[in-house]
Amino acid sequence: MSKEFHIAVVGATGVVGRQLLEILEERDFPVAQLRLLASERSDGEFLDFRGGSLLVQRLDEEAFAGIDLAFFCAPAAVSARFCPIAAGAGAVCIDFSGAWRIDADVPLVLPEVNPHEIARARGKKIIAIPGAAAAALAVALKPLHQLSPLRRLVVTSVQAVSGAGQAGIDELRVQCGELLNGRPCDAKVFPRQIAFNCLPQNGPFDADGVDAEEAALVHDLRRLLDLPELGVSATAVRVPVFYGYSAAVNVEAQGALSLPQARAALAATPGVALIDEPAEGDYPTPVDAAGQDEVQVGRLRVDGSRPGGLDLWLAADNLRAGAALPAVRVAELLFLGREE
Repeated sequence: MSKEFHIAVVGATGVVGRQLLEILEERDFPVAQLRLLASERSDGEFLDFRGGSLLVQRLDEEAFAGIDLAFFCAPAAVSARFCPIAAGAGAVCIDFSGAWRIDADVPLVLPEVNPHEIARARGKKIIAIPGAAAAALAVALKPLHQLSPLRRLVVTSVQAVSGAGQAGIDELRVQCGELLNGRPCDAKVFPRQIAFNCLPQNGPFDADGVDAEEAALVHDLRRLLDLPELGVSATAVRVPVFYGYSAAVNVEAQGALSLPQARAALAATPGVALIDEPAEGDYPTPVDAAGQDEVQVGRLRVDGSRPGGLDLWLAADNLRAGAALPAVRVAELLFLGREE
């Protein structure tokens, strides 16, 4: 009989936590016990799992006794405090929050891109998952990098409101209703009105005018692709879409990237769906990517303004393909030795 594991999900009632539970069930991860943890506000709720209802418990320092694996889908401050506690209790921690991504002693892992990094988790027993935008980009860019080493990227990351959690989803829904009924709307989650609008801001700006999401995107891409000197110019834009991140990417490689080579490499890459018949209206969109496991890539074309230049467009489900699925696949590699 195969071994089963005691698992905790911190932030289980959030949008990523709920998606994680779905994927654990879909992929039949061997669960002996599932402990759902959240803030005091969610204490006493019930969530469905494998045909039953599980009680959500309040997160505290005693919550990780007997736990083998802890998924952290909570804010960075919560992960920063409780990951060391969980690791000290014997659990391996897989963290979505960004709290540990800049720690050089913590591996930043995306199974399709750098699965070998999992071995470094034996130190702090913490593994960081990249941000959803960086995850989608890295999956699409790795096969191009293998054709010809990347020199520079110019990325416009187009991000759905679900990246801000359930509160972001609710704000877009409420604002659309108010505006369509001729009433003014309030902005609470986002800095300005998001309904029927686009916001070139996804966090506080630093002294150079770079926002937090843009800085994280650059950092994560360099670590995932093991290219610390990669030139990346990133702009992150929040748009009135509920689910799905997209990106317009200009790639500059050290050598020539031909379209046939690029298409063939992307089509052969696990985790990528090549959708590239633009003349027939066949290209990726967030609506098409929602609920899918693959990063969808299309609109491939040569950038004739520079040698080694290529343009592409991609879309991916930010909650599923960009967050919960990579985390579960990391757990499968670590605990089951399962590869795809």
